[in-house]
Amino acid sequence: MTSAAKCWSPPHRWRWSGCAPWWDRTAANGLQREWLSAGELREREPNITGLGGIFVPSSGIVSYREVAAAMAKNFEAKGGTIVYNAEVSALKEHASGVVIRTRQGGEYEASTLIACSGLMADRLVKMLGVDPGFIICPFRGEYFQLAPQHNQIVNHLIYPIPDPAMPFLGVHLTRMIDGSVTVGPNAVLALKREGYRKRDISLADTLEILTSPGIRRVLQNNLRSGLGEMKNSLCRSGYLRLVQKYCPSLTLSDLRPWPAGVRAQAVSPQGKLIDDFLFVTTARSIHTCNAPSPAATSAIPIGAHIVSKVQSLLASQSNPGRTLRAARSVETLHAAFTR
Repeated sequence: MTSAAKCWSPPHRWRWSGCAPWWDRTAANGLQREWLSAGELREREPNITGLGGIFVPSSGIVSYREVAAAMAKNFEAKGGTIVYNAEVSALKEHASGVVIRTRQGGEYEASTLIACSGLMADRLVKMLGVDPGFIICPFRGEYFQLAPQHNQIVNHLIYPIPDPAMPFLGVHLTRMIDGSVTVGPNAVLALKREGYRKRDISLADTLEILTSPGIRRVLQNNLRSGLGEMKNSLCRSGYLRLVQKYCPSLTLSDLRPWPAGVRAQAVSPQGKLIDDFLFVTTARSIHTCNAPSPAATSAIPIGAHIVSKVQSLLASQSNPGRTLRAARSVETLHAAFTR
């Protein structure tokens, strides 16, 4: 892990009051933190402009690719098998387990299914004949990498104070493990569940988006910000202006394309962007359906929580008088995973 303390910095006075909830949240999670005046911010970050900031010295980053590879290696060492390039086409829950079928012709069975399927979370729940109670809306997060001569432009992870009405962190600067600096992400509606590129369009997925009452309400309620995100996605100069609010020395030529990600955002039928961890449980399955930031940071405690739920399911399954019910229970957890 690389130590890279985090700074939240409001570039405008109307955002300064927005620091208070983040200050309170760091206290609730037992983090060491420090208020920075404009001068103290400039002393720590000469290239960052702001009215002040919150400094969290314990923050750091890892190479999540390496973390995932290490976890996969441990899983296989304990007898687990990983099947790649297999698309789930059907799930069948019965009294003693779940049968998983793939489009490639594979069939697997387990006493308990643990699904962490991201962009397909709602569809896997539906395969069990259960109403998930939400729909996944894909938001593409586009990144840039700064030119190498700017690798020393920041000393810490730099975040603007985010919009409290949206579950996104805003375009921020991140010092990576290899010493490079990335910029992003934005949050633009993707027209395909796995729409990692602007040209990725699925007519079926687009139709699903346009006919979903919940997603339509989200788009209507956030029309201005949504159009702004689309404009900045299509026009790099608009994206640059977001960064220049707190790092004014950057220019258009400094932004180099970087791979995008797609956020699997759960949306309620009422049009609420679900900003909590969401789990849906059936008699023989546990589905992680929404995992907002800091999901990667919280991966290990989330895993421990899932294990405890599996143990509870196994205990209930040992009851001979128990009958299978095609129903769901929903659980939202936040505080447990942000510590």
